[in-house]
Amino acid sequence: MALFDFLEKERTVAGAGFNRWLVPPAALAIHLCIGMAYGFSVFWLPLSKALGIKEALACPADIGVLERILSSGCDWQISMLGWMYTMFFVFLGLSAWLFGGWLEHAGPRKAGVVSALCWCGGLVISALGVYQHQIWLMWLGSGVIGGIGLGLGYISPVSTLIKWFPDRRGMATGMAIMGFGGGAMIGAPLADKLMKFFATADSVGVWQTFLVMAAIYFVFMLAGALSYRVPPTGWKPAGWTPPATNTNAMITTRHVHASKVWGIPQFWLVWLVLCLNVTAGIGILGMASPLLQEIFGGQLLGVPLAFNELDTAQKAQIAAIAAGFTGLLSLFNIGGRFVWASCSDYLGRKVTYGIFFVLGLGLYASIPSMAHGGHLALFVGFFCIILSMYGGGFATVPAYLADLFGTQMVGAIHGRLLTAWSAAGVFGPILVNYVREYQIANGVPKAQAYDITMYVLAGLLVVGLICNLLVRPVADKHFMTDAELAAEKKLAHERDAAASNGAAVASNGVTSPVMVAFGWLAVGIPLAIGIAITVQKAAVLFK
Repeated sequence: MALFDFLEKERTVAGAGFNRWLVPPAALAIHLCIGMAYGFSVFWLPLSKALGIKEALACPADIGVLERILSSGCDWQISMLGWMYTMFFVFLGLSAWLFGGWLEHAGPRKAGVVSALCWCGGLVISALGVYQHQIWLMWLGSGVIGGIGLGLGYISPVSTLIKWFPDRRGMATGMAIMGFGGGAMIGAPLADKLMKFFATADSVGVWQTFLVMAAIYFVFMLAGALSYRVPPTGWKPAGWTPPATNTNAMITTRHVHASKVWGIPQFWLVWLVLCLNVTAGIGILGMASPLLQEIFGGQLLGVPLAFNELDTAQKAQIAAIAAGFTGLLSLFNIGGRFVWASCSDYLGRKVTYGIFFVLGLGLYASIPSMAHGGHLALFVGFFCIILSMYGGGFATVPAYLADLFGTQMVGAIHGRLLTAWSAAGVFGPILVNYVREYQIANGVPKAQAYDITMYVLAGLLVVGLICNLLVRPVADKHFMTDAELAAEKKLAHERDAAASNGAAVASNGVTSPVMVAFGWLAVGIPLAIGIAITVQKAAVLFK
């Protein structure tokens, strides 16, 4: 019972001497773990040979879909495994929507613990699925239960960080959400090493890897969740005074209830802004490696040959170069989350998204000519900028929501908005993959099969730009009255918590600088190692 009491929101209210810079590493500890969702493709090839080990054990040609799913006697196709990637982001968005309101009332600590149980428990169930060779257990474990953990873990720090950093909302959320983009840089190399360590003549080492990673992630996520603190009502950073009169009409000092946002036009405009920005970026991110290989082919090796004219050894060489390209994009995806979100504190969120769409439109429209002209450096540079804006869009949108709808329920509103990510996670890959396949099926050379795709994506950005331009301040009728706000604060335990003894218990006295340094080192060292590995792989692109 004492443990459950410790998780209550009243017990997380910080004392007067708490250092707010301890909250971002707590958020990063969770985001770096759940960010492994981006790197799950490292398991696909080994799992496609889980029974055959060296070569896939094919299923009978006449086997039905349900029989294939339930079969434990033949290997899974990569297309079957890839459904987990879609499930991750569908259930992330759905759980963030469904449980966002609960999170605001329960607090980030309890939500973080539940996220750890779901994400790590999902890995354990997936390990059982691999051991029993039942793919439905993997879909249930990591796809559904793990996806719910993703949603809760992703939004758990948003509201808290915005309240701790009212002076730098964009930077604060950018720091945390940067971790989600960086999780795969740490997790994928770790998974690769663990699979090699556990691999035997009878096992590809995946189920053992799942169990070890579940244990490691649970420790980090639990430490992050238990380190969360929320500021007492009315808290402000020392030396910071909010402007007496808000000169920016796009930033409100009032609050909208999360249950009302479905009927507010600005919510749907921002929903489309995020969905269109992510659709364009996620489609390219998923096809980055084949895109570079098929467009430039032998030019990557300094030989004038198209992709289909290369031999097996040459294709292996350019595959390694393309892996470096994918790693480079990951770096810009991560860096963009922090840099663009921080810039939005000075430029404004609407202006920042305007830059994303205008600059992105020009870059997407120019890529076909860069490709046909053989300008590899410009081609790579353009995609790096595009992916920085893809990541920046994720990190900037929580502050955009706080500006428009207030901070009281921004976590719950952000959860509802993440359904746009779920939609984009389906639309983006389908758009890029099917347009490419249609082009190739109609005789278009692979090097030119992406031209139409780039123009279509540029068209999506035009629509996104229009939606962003239409965003206006929220009408007065949508904001909570003083009585409604007081009732919501009571549900969120703010009034009682600020005056309770539990607040003093949660954080009494000045936070030790050693603790702050330890928190940042705990997340900074793994992130630095992941970045170093990625830079090393990306260097192949420029040799």
